[in-house]
Amino acid sequence: MISWEYVVLLVIIGLITYVRKALDLLGSIFMIIMGVIIIFAAGVNWLLLIFLFLILGVAFTRYKHHYKKEIGIYEGTRTIKNVVSNGIVAFVMAAFGNYAGFIGSIATATADTMASEIGVATTPRLITNLKKVPPGTDGGISVLGTFAGIMGAGLIGLAAYILGIYPDLVKTMEIAIIAGTVGCFVDSILGAVLESKYLTNEHVNLLATMAGALIGNIMVW
Repeated sequence: MISWEYVVLLVIIGLITYVRKALDLLGSIFMIIMGVIIIFAAGVNWLLLIFLFLILGVAFTRYKHHYKKEIGIYEGTRTIKNVVSNGIVAFVMAAFGNYAGFIGSIATATADTMASEIGVATTPRLITNLKKVPPGTDGGISVLGTFAGIMGAGLIGLAAYILGIYPDLVKTMEIAIIAGTVGCFVDSILGAVLESKYLTNEHVNLLATMAGALIGNIMVW
C-alpha cells in the first residue's frame, strides 16, 4: 500500500524548494514527479536517500557562498537541467529496483557536489596535468575537495544501509565509496577534456552518474 502522506509531504517539500529558490519551478515540479514514481516503484526509503543528496547539496552550496559569488561560481537556484542531469539515472535505477546502480549514481552526484562546493576553498590542480588552475575551473581537483567527495559518498552508503536499501553494511559502503569516487573523477576528467568544447556541465554530470551506476553494478556482478 502506498502511504499517501508521503506523496503529500513530497509535494510540500517541492513547494518549499521552489519558495526558498533552491530549485526553479520546472525543477521542483520534475522533482515531485520523479519522487512520486519512486515511491510507487521502489518505496519511500529510496526517495529519502535522494533527499539526503538534495539536502547536502543545498547545505554545502552555502559554504563560503560570498567567496563563490566574488569569483563567479556560486550556484543559487538550480534548474530542471540540474535535476535531470544529477537525478535521472538514480530515478531509472530506482524504477527497476537496481540498488547498486541507485547507490552508485547518488554517491557520484553527492561526491561531485561536495568536492566542488568545498574544494573551492583551496587552489585546485587540473586533473589531466596537475597544473594549478583558478577555483571553479572545469576538471580542477584538490586534496580537500577529494576528501570531501569521499566523505559525501560514504554518507550515502551509510544512509543507504540505515534505510534498508541494501542489508550488507560493508558492501553498501564499498559500492558508495568506490563508485562515487570513480564517478566523481570521471566528472573531473570529462570536465577537463570535453566540457565547454563539446559538453555542457549537465552532460558531464549525467555521464558521471551513469559511470557511478555502472561501477556499482559491476561490483555486484
